[in-house]
Amino acid sequence: MSAHPTVHIGIDLAWGSKNRTGLAAVAADGRLLASGSAHGDAEIVAWIASHAKRLGVVAIDAPLVVTNATGRRRCESLIHAAFGRFDASPHSTNLGKPEFNPPRGAALATWLGLPMDPNGTREGVAIEVYPHPAMVGLWDLDLILKYKHKAKYPFEYRKAEFLRLLELLEGVDSLRLAEVPRWGELRAIAASSTKHGDLNRIEDEVDGIFCGWLAWLWSVQDPRLEVYGDLADGYIVAPEKPGHQPRARADRVAPRRQVRFEEAGAADGASISFTPDFALDGPTGTWALAPDEARLLEAALQEIRAAAE
Repeated sequence: MSAHPTVHIGIDLAWGSKNRTGLAAVAADGRLLASGSAHGDAEIVAWIASHAKRLGVVAIDAPLVVTNATGRRRCESLIHAAFGRFDASPHSTNLGKPEFNPPRGAALATWLGLPMDPNGTREGVAIEVYPHPAMVGLWDLDLILKYKHKAKYPFEYRKAEFLRLLELLEGVDSLRLAEVPRWGELRAIAASSTKHGDLNRIEDEVDGIFCGWLAWLWSVQDPRLEVYGDLADGYIVAPEKPGHQPRARADRVAPRRQVRFEEAGAADGASISFTPDFALDGPTGTWALAPDEARLLEAALQEIRAAAE
């Protein structure tokens, strides 16, 4: 038996290697050991190696198994059916999107030497997780926390939601966050923040901590978690379908809809013979965008977000 203690890892994997990936290390007893961020895959692996000599569960907020050429994975449809009314629907993932062909999460798991079967061992394994439905299910939320940087969210509203997330994490006894110096730093940054960029710098790290908690819960076989989908076509580990009701739509003060780019399937340059499944609610009405227009808008939004960080 290895003399090294088991350490579980949470990874909020960025959409690109130039963006920040949030990381957290959690002990076998559920304590947060460390948290931080990294950029490229080599930096991520190095951070993990410096905090864990013996890997337990590695919970990754990113697709691991993607086999569908277009549309969404079956596990994403299942999550939408269970959590969509709480605004916790996942992005659609398919091989038509270069970032998922192959999935970065799967490449990282392979680099770490980890299998990705959620029905196998609970040590030395990578699993896919998604924080939004997990927060709804584990904390009985009536709506997801709107702490992400969205163009429609006023800063003060987002900050309040962010601070609420920190309070909920502090209520997780096993993490023992009050004993972790870095947590105090994250708390202070959030409390004193005056603009989106302040929160952007720590958002991924906080998500990584939440993923670390999910990794630990999976390791101890917490009965609240189950597998949506399967290893063959893709899966997400999340709580069972909520039995409580979502917040009434009339009481949702933050924008309910998020921007989605749902292209039905053609590769770049191919002819499009269908109406694109994308609409943008603008101040003067709803705009239907063609796939090339959606790509241009998405690129512009990414540039704006990068500049804000």
